[in-house]
Amino acid sequence: MIEPKGDLAYLLSPVGAEEAAAHLRAYFTPLPVGKYSGAHFERLGGGGDRPSIADEFTAEDLIAVSMLAVEVVGDAALEVLELRRARLRELLRRVPTDVALVDLEPESLGPEWPVRALYRELIDIRLVGETAATKLLARKRPHLVPILDSVVTNELSIVKGNYWVPLHAWLTADGRANHHHLLALRSLAGLGEEISALRIFDVLAWLVGKGYALPRKDPAPVQ
Repeated sequence: MIEPKGDLAYLLSPVGAEEAAAHLRAYFTPLPVGKYSGAHFERLGGGGDRPSIADEFTAEDLIAVSMLAVEVVGDAALEVLELRRARLRELLRRVPTDVALVDLEPESLGPEWPVRALYRELIDIRLVGETAATKLLARKRPHLVPILDSVVTNELSIVKGNYWVPLHAWLTADGRANHHHLLALRSLAGLGEEISALRIFDVLAWLVGKGYALPRKDPAPVQ
């Protein structure tokens, strides 16, 4: 199980909820009023999981990923959009659009989990690494696949990409308490259901890891 610490743990606690919601509102305020292009990742074109394109990687998905500071260009883009189009479509069709990570049983996340085959196909493409692959997957299945980049890896001390199973354990612990709290933060921030609980967690971890969300904690009393 992952174990958020320090400022992230504070923002994920009940006492830090108002501050966490304020950071989330600021992050998801669209440009040009807001300052984060990532606010458009899920929303661009109506979302990557909308029924008409849910099982197809599109140029729009590549643009959406660029909102999160990752570019899939040149030969890699050609592989995704054309050369491996049929294979990626086949693999996407095996991954349901109406299931969230928290809904899965732990044993279903093993080697045969269809998401893993899709992930392997993506990282087999030259210049598509772990970060780009997970962002592409999160664009197509936002409630099922979390983003993993270097900032989140460092913030959570992730070892060798071992993230999906520990995160699932954290989300489902104590009757899904952490998952429910993420949904409560989403509601408190005034965000819609297109923003997944996974993304709420990802954004807070990223903001803390980048030093953009330093909680305003009360100073410790003088002894």
